[in-house]
Amino acid sequence: MNRSRILILLVLVVVLAAFFAFDLQRFLALENLKAQQAAIAAWRDAHPLLAPLAYALLYVAVAALSLPGAAVLTLAGGALFGFLWGTLIASFASSIGATLAFLAARFLLRDWVRQRFGARIQAIDVGQARDGPFYLFSLRLVPVFPFFVINLALGLTSMPVRTFYWVSQIGMLPGTIVYVNAGTQLAKIDSLPAILSPGILGSFALLGLFPLLAKKLVESLKARKVYARWTKPKRVDCDLMVIGAGAAGLSAAYLGAALKAKVTLVEKGPMGGDCLNTGCVPSKALIRTTRLLADIRRAEALGIRRAEAEFDFAEVMARVHQVIRAVAPHDSAERYTRLGVEVIAGEAKLLSPWEVRVQTAHGVHTLTARAIVIATGARPFVPKIPGLEEIGYLTSDTIWDIRELPRHLLVLGGGPIGCELAQCFARLGSRVTLVELQDRLLGREDPEVSELIASRFRAEGIDLRLEHKALRFVNEAGDRILVAEHAGKEVSIPFDRVLVALGRRAHTEGLGLEALGIPTTPQHTVAVDEYLRTCYPNITACGDVAGPFQFTHFGAYQAQIAVQNALFVNLWKTRADYSMVPWATFTDPEVARVGLSETEARQRGIAYEISRYAFQELDRAIADGATLGFVKVLTPPGKDKILGVTIVGERAGDLLAEFVLAMKHGIGLNKLLATIHVYPTLAEANRYAAGVWRRAHTPSWLLALLGRYHTWRRGG
Repeated sequence: MNRSRILILLVLVVVLAAFFAFDLQRFLALENLKAQQAAIAAWRDAHPLLAPLAYALLYVAVAALSLPGAAVLTLAGGALFGFLWGTLIASFASSIGATLAFLAARFLLRDWVRQRFGARIQAIDVGQARDGPFYLFSLRLVPVFPFFVINLALGLTSMPVRTFYWVSQIGMLPGTIVYVNAGTQLAKIDSLPAILSPGILGSFALLGLFPLLAKKLVESLKARKVYARWTKPKRVDCDLMVIGAGAAGLSAAYLGAALKAKVTLVEKGPMGGDCLNTGCVPSKALIRTTRLLADIRRAEALGIRRAEAEFDFAEVMARVHQVIRAVAPHDSAERYTRLGVEVIAGEAKLLSPWEVRVQTAHGVHTLTARAIVIATGARPFVPKIPGLEEIGYLTSDTIWDIRELPRHLLVLGGGPIGCELAQCFARLGSRVTLVELQDRLLGREDPEVSELIASRFRAEGIDLRLEHKALRFVNEAGDRILVAEHAGKEVSIPFDRVLVALGRRAHTEGLGLEALGIPTTPQHTVAVDEYLRTCYPNITACGDVAGPFQFTHFGAYQAQIAVQNALFVNLWKTRADYSMVPWATFTDPEVARVGLSETEARQRGIAYEISRYAFQELDRAIADGATLGFVKVLTPPGKDKILGVTIVGERAGDLLAEFVLAMKHGIGLNKLLATIHVYPTLAEANRYAAGVWRRAHTPSWLLALLGRYHTWRRGG
């Protein structure tokens, strides 16, 4: 907070203190108004033009300074100017004064509040942008809520000034009318509470529900409009149809069956989707093998004079597929059939909000459902680079089919998939060149994380070509070459095979979205609201096809929301919460994060402190020879609330779980520090990171006092 704001705030504090210290509120008391009514009326008669102006300015000042007495002034408006003019003047004066208080809070305090409570304020802003006018209108209609608190609180949000003013103007009008009307009968009023009888308060409360009920009505009318051109079947074949049997779709089908709904699951490919067949499961199986190779190569550092490994790449890939087959029963059609789900192998296409055409090996069938969940996943994104199709390429879907180790593997993309597979193939013996357009790997992480992984990659022999833009692929005399641009010049990069790892694009084609008018986003995902609903409330989407993250665990979380909101569309709805989504990249060392990174906090203007603990200080990490990495925790200045955590190191994905739990349930670093952790384990790093915060926030004067106390006890 700058000096000018501090000075203005001090002036306001002095004014408010003087108001109460000199008992100035007595002039705004009902008893004083009744006692001075005749004198005030005489002054009004003597100054017919000045009186309403002076009254309006006084009202504006009282409301702007959040002083008690606005209710009495509203009564005075009725007593002095009658019902019509009293209502008109008091209504505008109260709205103008409230807006000035709103602006004062915004100017003096909003930046400071956002620095300290940035994440929470951001969530409030999202809700305010969506429903703010409705809730403000409700609060204004119910006089039991202190209006000055509403003025100041909303000044800290991003609500537009114009919206605040006109909603306040309309919302406070009924209460103003009641008080002004009562003011016309001032002599009969004994106390302010007497004005608002239980009946009137009840009426205001019911009136306050009106905007929320109106919102429900608007949503209902919108739904009727979007369904208007469709004929809803009188009977349906199932309660819930899930399109796609990947991680999100399987979770959706499981939950629907658990809720005793009749569920139909349609999948055109293998059960388990990308995660089982081409993603998480095979990549982690390969990582396990290559991690063993890396450990063998550093055997001397672990006290083993010589260790060697002999392997065949085809056998390594055979083991990967063996792991897939071992996990497959968890996602099989047989298992889900036993759970009560009807599983259909076929390609689904939406015909209406309740009808789906399914093309199977046995023909075409049209099925009807009360609710539909789209969970069709995503596929590798392959850019249109000249020569790429002719040269031939691998993706994260097809790389598992090769049985011959590439001599020189070119990896396009320095994201999680590219980094994980680049390190794997380098450890298997391929010469690996990784090309990335940006200036660092893992662009969603902090720069220090990117640099640590890059250093490890270089040490393992991976050739990193950062800030290289792929221009074209050529075949020169049998040699495959990528021509890339770097620092304004063209460079040639030879390779044997190329892996395209530039992210994944949602499967939305062929679903019939266009015919139903279901829009997609610029990121090519299905457009959904915060409840994961499409423009049709009974059709929801989840997982990679909905975004914004493409993680198996995230898809499973979304599936819960999507199923509940699709099945119980007219009863209740649950909003998706993305504030604490954890993820991990399974390089060596692993990278795991939840909440804010330091880069994100800086970009959003959120004040933070860092508590950092390095694995090189941890006993278990030293014993394991795994000292590369750290735990970094972001907290608000002076508070132990966890804003975000980044862990780089051995088993970082496992270690992160404790922080995810802590953030979810509001557990701060002090409580984490007080929790006993097994020694010697890597999990102790979490507790020691909390200890770093505690040491930084132990008052020096208290430590000095303790030192003197112990000296005194020793007789010194």
